[in-house]
Amino acid sequence: MKSVVGLAAILAASVALPAHADKLDDIISAGKIRCAVTLDIPPNGFRDDKNEPAGFDVDYCKDLAKALGVEAEIVETQLPDRIPALMSDRADVAVASTSDTLERAKTVGLSIPYFVYKQVVLTRKDSGITDYAGIKGHATGGVAGTFEGIQWENDVKKLNDSSSTYRAFQGQADAVLAVSQGQIDATPLINTMAEEMIKSGKYPNLVIAGDTPYVPDYVTLATLRQEYGLINYLNLFINQQVRTGRYAELYKKWIGSGDPVDLTIKGVYR
Repeated sequence: MKSVVGLAAILAASVALPAHADKLDDIISAGKIRCAVTLDIPPNGFRDDKNEPAGFDVDYCKDLAKALGVEAEIVETQLPDRIPALMSDRADVAVASTSDTLERAKTVGLSIPYFVYKQVVLTRKDSGITDYAGIKGHATGGVAGTFEGIQWENDVKKLNDSSSTYRAFQGQADAVLAVSQGQIDATPLINTMAEEMIKSGKYPNLVIAGDTPYVPDYVTLATLRQEYGLINYLNLFINQQVRTGRYAELYKKWIGSGDPVDLTIKGVYR
């Protein structure tokens, strides 16, 4: 009898508690979604001739806002500040090329992939570097806290060569400028940005010296780890972007001709 009474009390108390609104409810109630977007990695994120945010990630945020029936607010965010922007409630979702690493998943919630990069070696024409192995004996650098930056730094350490150095930068544009100005000789860079920068003609002394040996970089939408409702919504949204053809449309608009990169992983999910 005591156990029955105890159970009744618990049920009564649970009924009396108000329902807890989650992040998804908060976004809809506020009428806007704040997207942390990195604006120094064209064509995925940059500022156009009118100094307005533009690119694949910006349009992706706007599509997400439209699906939710709210306004999109772009929160410009440096790569190392993507996760802090979520944790400090300056942004609701990061649409900022966030790699789906296991270490990162300990801190934030990650969606299924919405884009895939290859990592290439960006260097100067006069550096003498012709491939990834050629970074030995050179000053190099990458962006702090990024998938490719961490991998590159570890590889430099393994060289055990005092002339092979690594320097961390706060933003991708800073690392690219350092290569162009001769402060360092090479940096890992996502293929879409490297190709866009060289095509623009703004850095005539830069070239791509092949791919890095890293696995494809699957990137996700990120939010707070405990926001299961929002994470489920983001997964469905990405699914809808692909099957309606919108992903292919944005890929053609910002990345160029050719088929969009496949977001699935053979033998894992499709």
